[in-house]
Amino acid sequence: MPELPDVELYVHALRPRIVGQTIRAVRLSTPFLLRSVDPPLAAAEGRRVVGVSRLGKRIVIELDGELFLVIHLMIAGRFRWKAPGTKVPGKVGLLAIDFDEGTLILTEAGTKRRASLHVVQGRDALAQHDPGGIEVLDIPLATFAGALRRENHTLKRALTDPHVFSGIGNAYSDEILHAARLSPFKQTQAIEEEEVARLFEAVQSTLTGWAARLREETGDGFPEKVTAFREGMAVHGRYGQPCPVCGSPVQRVVYADNEANYCATCQTGGRLLADRSLSRLLRDDWPRTLEELERRRTPKT
Repeated sequence: MPELPDVELYVHALRPRIVGQTIRAVRLSTPFLLRSVDPPLAAAEGRRVVGVSRLGKRIVIELDGELFLVIHLMIAGRFRWKAPGTKVPGKVGLLAIDFDEGTLILTEAGTKRRASLHVVQGRDALAQHDPGGIEVLDIPLATFAGALRRENHTLKRALTDPHVFSGIGNAYSDEILHAARLSPFKQTQAIEEEEVARLFEAVQSTLTGWAARLREETGDGFPEKVTAFREGMAVHGRYGQPCPVCGSPVQRVVYADNEANYCATCQTGGRLLADRSLSRLLRDDWPRTLEELERRRTPKT
């Protein structure tokens, strides 16, 4: 799922292309994308774009008359900027918004249609689409600490909860926790002051660093490879590969539709983490440390 650095990259690329432009036509390829009925989608046609912004992980296209197109890309939704009038791709195409100078196309890979579009009238109605998480790049340490400790959850869950922090998802939470040298399953109300400060700094440096890096890599072009797995990430998507800090193999815990990637040496004192179902299945056979894991992998002679 595109997260804060990726969504900001889209916003950065869209502004010079569509702000000030008038929507000539909106072509909806699948009715499942549109999740609202009033105002109708046709109300966007003939209106001028006055702004593009981020609302959590959503992209908001503001039109004159305080009409808003609120787009949530979810896991596999992606934007494409094409020549005017470009046909919407058959299998993955969801939507096309036509301007004089180009066409913005929304696609979604896979068979599940999770991306969404809401047409919203007025700022009060727009505010209802805000999950309420605070913008982590705009707050002091004390505010961050208060939000983090408000309820007792794992650090991984707290960072990725859109009602707590805005824009952080699975990929960048892995990178943040690795940079902070903290276990993804450490409880928020058990975290010490020094660890909170370390985590806050990791949040700031990871998100701003990746946002700047993606913008530099894209330049004046339009983002074509928005992905959760990027070259240069420390642990996310790098299961079994060496940690760039210590060289230990990156570990992961898979749960539901999500996963946590971490370095046992850097983050958990060498202890391997296990999800509840796997722990129940293996019980005493579950290796507790990297050393024990390596002994089990070494073939007997």
